[in-house]
Amino acid sequence: MDDYIVFDKLLFCKYSINMNMQKILDSLLEKGLEQGCYPGAVAACGCRGQVCAISYVGKISQDGPMTDRHTRYDMASLSKVLGPTMVALRAIEEGDLTLYDTLEMYLPDVPEDKRGITILQLMTHSAGFEPAFWLSEEAETPEGALAALLAHPLAYRPGEDVRYSCMGYITLGKVLESVYGMPLDRLCAERVFAPLGMQHTGYCPTGGNIAATEVDPQTGKAWQGIVHDENARFLRGVSANAGVFSDIDDMIAFAQMLACGGAGYLSPATLETAVRCHAETADVRRGLGFHLAGTPQNYMGDLFPPCSFGHTGFTGTSLAVDPTTGFFVVLLSNRVHPSRDNLRLMRFRRMMHNVLYARFCDEVQNK
Repeated sequence: MDDYIVFDKLLFCKYSINMNMQKILDSLLEKGLEQGCYPGAVAACGCRGQVCAISYVGKISQDGPMTDRHTRYDMASLSKVLGPTMVALRAIEEGDLTLYDTLEMYLPDVPEDKRGITILQLMTHSAGFEPAFWLSEEAETPEGALAALLAHPLAYRPGEDVRYSCMGYITLGKVLESVYGMPLDRLCAERVFAPLGMQHTGYCPTGGNIAATEVDPQTGKAWQGIVHDENARFLRGVSANAGVFSDIDDMIAFAQMLACGGAGYLSPATLETAVRCHAETADVRRGLGFHLAGTPQNYMGDLFPPCSFGHTGFTGTSLAVDPTTGFFVVLLSNRVHPSRDNLRLMRFRRMMHNVLYARFCDEVQNK
């Protein structure tokens, strides 16, 4: 086991296991397995540059045992912050983009109802796009996806509501491709994953040790290494709303960067802006790409402070970071295997965050 991970001139202690936290995390993951929340899971928690505990349980599929922690998971909507959000934030830092730039500055033939939609609105899910519709029903090929996105009627006037939208984020991805003149998978690889040393993270994975997701009703076989999200699958696996696969070590590196205030990758000013509340309703608070804590039944649980931030993925993945203490939790699971109807993870995840955060605060107080 490597003791350290290096990215951007900074050296982080990767494993500094706290036995109390380790026992708690082991017990929690076993409990989730026993309750049928997932067939398998990997999780880690830590504080800034240190990892307090890391654990894995179960299987990568109904027939495949999990032999180590390095299983790659379909990150689903957690892809939004792993890839395109980071590309956009770096673009803002480098002067290639501003939050108040509009779609027509970068995309051709933007219809009147979408002219004036800003990057800020796309990143805060307040641009007016439907939460989701099937691109395969409105575009003949992936190359026609942008035209389909722009032609589809808006659900509400931009800026007048906050509704989580995969379609708005797919549009953001098209903007980023236009800004840099290269496909999204290459953008994320060169501008996010490589600088952060995330060697096992990317789109369209090859090789084995990949957790299975839902069973395809047409073939009777589970998706494994093929993105679960329907629109991302139509886009040949590369989309701004989903499609990234990653493992726990790479996700730890990503979480450490965020827990350390951007640490050599993002300016502290950029991250502070990204995790500030820019749009909200009674049920949701949105930063730039990030989901913010402080609302009822938030996935981060009852104890993470309102300034905490992160994101979830439909397949059963999540990231939570408290910027005040630097405490973070990463959970990778395939709760949709064999069926998306399994919703047991939702309560379990809130409970898990409660237990880990309370024990972490106890550890800090008792030192």
